[in-house]
Amino acid sequence: MQKQESIRIKKEDKVKIIAGKDRGKIGKVIRVDKKKKRLLVEKANMIKRHVKPSVKNPQGGILEGEGPIHWSNVMIICSSCVKPTRIRMNILENGDKVRACAKCNENLDSK
Repeated sequence: MQKQESIRIKKEDKVKIIAGKDRGKIGKVIRVDKKKKRLLVEKANMIKRHVKPSVKNPQGGILEGEGPIHWSNVMIICSSCVKPTRIRMNILENGDKVRACAKCNENLDSK
């Protein structure tokens, strides 16, 4: 069996897209799908869907929304050094594990 990798990016994190058609864009994570290892990033990977008229959408037509991006194609942006960085896990004195910036070692989890 393969080792299960954990997604260390959470909802409301600010990320930069590093691969794909939207490379270089910065946005906030809207949703995280841990099973499929995909994220929805605000105003990134915009896709169009053709929908039939329904009760929810009586007009029908073309809807535009964000499409999922694989988590390996984004990097979290550190709030203190304002650069895309990898995530390192630090253990606090009380035993809690927190996410930290790999460049400046600043805590990413605000508590």
